[in-house]
Amino acid sequence: MYDVLIVGCGVIGAATAYKLAKYNLKVAIAEKFNDVACGTTKANSAIMHAGYDPEPGTKKAILNRRGIAEAREVVKKLDVEYQPIQSLVIAYNDRDMEEVRKLYCRGLANGVHVKIMSQDEAHAVEPALSPNVIGALWSDESAIINPWEFATAMTEVAVINGADLRLNAEVYSIEQHEDHLTAVTANGKVDARYVVNAAGCYAPFIAKMVGDDRIEATNRAGQYYVLDKVEGRKVHSVIFGCPDENGFKGVLVSPTVHGNLIVGPDAEIAAHPEDLATKPDNLGKIRAAGLKYVPSINYRNMIREYAGVRPTTNLSDFIIEICPTCSRMINLAGMASPGLSSALAVGEEGVKLLGEAGLELVENPDFRDERPPVIRFKELSPEEQKALIAKNPAYGQIVCRCETVTEGEIVAALHRPIVPVSVDGVKRRCRAGMGRCQGGFCSPRVHEIISRELGIPEEKVPKDKQGSYIITGRTK
Repeated sequence: MYDVLIVGCGVIGAATAYKLAKYNLKVAIAEKFNDVACGTTKANSAIMHAGYDPEPGTKKAILNRRGIAEAREVVKKLDVEYQPIQSLVIAYNDRDMEEVRKLYCRGLANGVHVKIMSQDEAHAVEPALSPNVIGALWSDESAIINPWEFATAMTEVAVINGADLRLNAEVYSIEQHEDHLTAVTANGKVDARYVVNAAGCYAPFIAKMVGDDRIEATNRAGQYYVLDKVEGRKVHSVIFGCPDENGFKGVLVSPTVHGNLIVGPDAEIAAHPEDLATKPDNLGKIRAAGLKYVPSINYRNMIREYAGVRPTTNLSDFIIEICPTCSRMINLAGMASPGLSSALAVGEEGVKLLGEAGLELVENPDFRDERPPVIRFKELSPEEQKALIAKNPAYGQIVCRCETVTEGEIVAALHRPIVPVSVDGVKRRCRAGMGRCQGGFCSPRVHEIISRELGIPEEKVPKDKQGSYIITGRTK
């Protein structure tokens, strides 16, 4: 019997697990996929929003501000890749400037440091902008982050403090009993006194398992370009367009914490929570929008296209509540933007609601707010690299040439508190395969190292999700 079962281990489930780890509780996490952060957290814009967009007084506005403030400290403590960056909402005409003024007023109401810039001021802080830009809203409170590392780091802390992470554990149904709930999963039944529904795009379906039909999934897919690092150096800001007549914020252009450039997303109804197809027509519109913002973008340096699905619902605000049809379930649903920015605050609210629902929260005096160190070979000085290689020669073997990732880093990733079992899982831990050739050179070697270190046949090593096998056996 667990005290709490968290359904879903994206950034919201991870933040909730991180917060619960501070208490003397027996916690389990049921994740549908074979790794953490494999849904919306894996495929988004990777931006910590300043907080000038949400309507003042909403949960989104309040928790966005609280979330980014706490994240600044947590990313330092857990060594998560993170970089403060300015943001601009650019205007091309009088209608756009009216939207800029509205966002400025929202920003002030939400406590954000914002100002309205003239045409000359906007081009002074971001020279790559189109000459047609006539003004902008500016803030220095945004940041870019490695979103899957953020979620993984918080989950690692939870696991170190005793949480039971169950992967490949899709929840099929939830049975209600007088003093607990039973989740029937693909990885066995789990009994828990309380359940936190942090299932992202699947949250409305989890709610329906206990009779809550109010939340309807309206998930929206968005597609992106990822460009090589030569393009990432062209801009020094997160660049947004003004919201259109329907409130759609449109495409953005932004550097990433790894030095690449992303352009996207669009928005259309997703046929399914895992509808991750990219479409030429959509990508063409995204490409044109990016060039409208920054005419010097060279799409010949595109190295990847991808899509993510936003967990939107029929309700405009975050859904953070004790489920009205089941007092032992907490709903943390509708976590579209600014969900990543708000995650730590949302997790804290989830813990408070568990207390209100009857869970006794006694602080754990032995709580360890740390995770094993992460060695990023490329970031070390030549002297540090030489000393590390002398200690462990595997760090002298470059596996991923594009990103300068060593065998030592890959082996270390495979022996962390949460073990990646796929080629893409390793890629998310240490960037082997994320460079210009997108794994064309290094993925067979990564495949081999996974097999060797985890003691599993090479034909059982998946590309990403369970069953996405790359090879079937030897030909000779």
